[in-house]
Amino acid sequence: MDIPNKQLVNKLGFSGLIPFILLSLACWIVHPDWLGYFIKAQLSYGIIILSFLGGLHWGVALMSRNRNTADTRKALIWGVIPTMIAWCSMVNMGVGFLVQIIGFVVAYQVDKRLYLSYELPDWFIILRLRLTVVVVTALALTFVAANVR
Repeated sequence: MDIPNKQLVNKLGFSGLIPFILLSLACWIVHPDWLGYFIKAQLSYGIIILSFLGGLHWGVALMSRNRNTADTRKALIWGVIPTMIAWCSMVNMGVGFLVQIIGFVVAYQVDKRLYLSYELPDWFIILRLRLTVVVVTALALTFVAANVR
């Protein structure tokens, strides 16, 4: 599969990091009375993006006409798991960040294997790695801010 606009994919991917970065930064600079709002916003955005990562697999599985039944089934099943992980992150704020960090790392590892079968270009999984590193860092920094401020 050829992605026609690598630049656009990169720009959109990195623009999706803006809320992670800004919310993490805000947790370090806002008045402590506001901290809880930014922590909840960070967890909420993480839930949305982790769910989105699962949805990508549904899109590939449903759009591809050349996939065998077993590969389609794997993609569909995996497609709901990031959403379940994201849902589990709502247990409480402390555990939520850990669950999301693990969820993003696991999603990247699974994607790395499944994307090969999707015949996506190599640069796409490199982009996924870069995005995952920033997301995990932002979540970790938000968690630290929540516990030291």
